[in-house]
Amino acid sequence: MLYLTMGVGDTTPSLSCVAAWPSGAMVLPPAPEDADVQLPEQGRRWLPLRHGGLLLGALLVETEQLPWSAELAARLQAAAECLAQARALDLQILHLQRELEGMERQRQRQQEQLAVLAHQMRNPVAALRTFGQLLLRRMDGDDARRGLVEGLLEEGEQLNRYVDALDTLPAATQLLEQLGEGQALLLPPLPARAEEQPLAERLLPLIQRAAANCEAQGRPWHGPGDLADLPPWCGDVDAVCEVLANLLENAFRYSPPGSAVGLVCQATDDVLQLAVWDGGKPIATAEQERIFARGMRGSSSSGREGSGLGLALGRDLARQLGGDLRWCSLPELAELNPSGDLPDQGNAFLLQLPFVGCKLPGTGQAAQARPPDS
Repeated sequence: MLYLTMGVGDTTPSLSCVAAWPSGAMVLPPAPEDADVQLPEQGRRWLPLRHGGLLLGALLVETEQLPWSAELAARLQAAAECLAQARALDLQILHLQRELEGMERQRQRQQEQLAVLAHQMRNPVAALRTFGQLLLRRMDGDDARRGLVEGLLEEGEQLNRYVDALDTLPAATQLLEQLGEGQALLLPPLPARAEEQPLAERLLPLIQRAAANCEAQGRPWHGPGDLADLPPWCGDVDAVCEVLANLLENAFRYSPPGSAVGLVCQATDDVLQLAVWDGGKPIATAEQERIFARGMRGSSSSGREGSGLGLALGRDLARQLGGDLRWCSLPELAELNPSGDLPDQGNAFLLQLPFVGCKLPGTGQAAQARPPDS
């Protein structure tokens, strides 16, 4: 007969009979209530079911074939050990099921809180858009500050798209089912435009915002003042700006106060190269690739806010566009931009995008995809 311990925290384990062999044997009451099974008997043996330091139950064996053979004793001991392992696995499964149920309840609470936050964010976002529109109406047509206000309104629209995405965000399991293998978890999904927009037109507000941040923080800004010479690039310009915005945010967040920040735009052969650099402490060699893993951050970012997702998402998105995103040193960047005013040390993140399907700079020919490097 198989007894299992019932109850938690009792000093005396409560053993309840859960199975008996042969199948027609009478099911006995719990061991503490059955005085007969507690009495010593030559034809009766108790084999404890132990796992580690825990008593999980006991196997009660009774026989009339005496004396007990060594072979029978060994077989019964092996059976008891197997039953102890099985019971331990059962208890572990029950524990994991309770943890999963708790995690599911926590996830539901977080989803509810997220829905409330998304709803509450709509009011200040709408107010910012209204104030920006009123300010724009009061400006003269040639006011030099119109570009800043227009950039503010554009960023407000992007923020509103994020709020919309939060409001319609599916459960985590549904989201993973919807995403294809290798697809970036970049939220929100960037809106599809009716017609392609020039990259230079979308980059301008981003550059203006970076220049304004540098001015407010007392940093030198080194960026292109005129994007008229930027070669046309065919693709998801919103996605490109999303990657660059994250790179610029990292540059402002993790470089020392007062250090320079810059953006380099270069076209070489059939590749458009956009690099964001800062004058901070160079990232350690061992971390230059590791920081592109999800949730990983460099040692210099300890103690500062951040999720460790921006670079991973940026690289995923760059590769979806047929390009790549990587760390590069400032001396390497200087080779791409010899006329640039770069500091002696710092970090640069290079976004490389192919001109596939676009007209190459200085030619009327459309670029073709290059074969992979051998």
